[in-house]
Amino acid sequence: MEATCERAATLRLPSVAFTEHADLTPWVVRAGDPMSDVLRRWLRPDGRIAPRDLDVEGYLDCVQRCRERFPGLRVLTGVELSEPHWHPESTAALLSGGRFERVLGSVHSVGGRDEPRLVDHAMRVRPADVVVRDYLAEAGRMAASDAPFEVLAHIDYPVRHWPADGQPFRPGDFSGEFREVLTALAASGRALEINTKVPLALELVRWWADAGGAAVSFGSDAHRPRDLANGFAAAAEMALSCGFRPGDDPVELWRQPHRTRPGGA
Repeated sequence: MEATCERAATLRLPSVAFTEHADLTPWVVRAGDPMSDVLRRWLRPDGRIAPRDLDVEGYLDCVQRCRERFPGLRVLTGVELSEPHWHPESTAALLSGGRFERVLGSVHSVGGRDEPRLVDHAMRVRPADVVVRDYLAEAGRMAASDAPFEVLAHIDYPVRHWPADGQPFRPGDFSGEFREVLTALAASGRALEINTKVPLALELVRWWADAGGAAVSFGSDAHRPRDLANGFAAAAEMALSCGFRPGDDPVELWRQPHRTRPGGA
């Protein structure tokens, strides 16, 4: 985290938010599923991968060290909740005390709560278009839920695992499903993240504006300091072209000026 703050200072960013993962879902593993060394350490005897609980106190201590070392950089606390609509009690316990300033909601699984599989694992054994539609259906259920998050993260997450030897991914092939998620998200008063890990397609930001979406955030999904803010210039241009504008405070979400602020989701 301190190295990321050093990178932020080098880039002259005014602020950085560390939205640390809180993966609440134990994923089902099948024979042949690829596993990194980290995932293998999390494998339980029942054949599920259970990530470790977020060390909240350790995380907050590190944030405080970053704030002290980089007083000219606004360092925001944050958390990315995985499938929080499946885990209301765990989510409530994690968020108690209001110590996170930016809360993201994300989907990393398909197959439902009883048989959740990581998207990248599912992509290896099921048709890619089926996985994308299952993913978007779950994202829509999360967006329509009362789970306590303010920003939907990486709506195009399965694209990261799209088969390289198949037809190129085309957002228009899934326009109905994407629009359903965006409509539910806009109705909830939440914001959409423009994630630059794989550059978000312009169509999706346009559909978000068409759905009445009032705000966007920017996320580089930088798990390494050198990836911080990658693609932000292009993402900002895309947001501007769709009517979103920055506020006076650089940590604010970018909003449609003629639309009301989202009500605290």
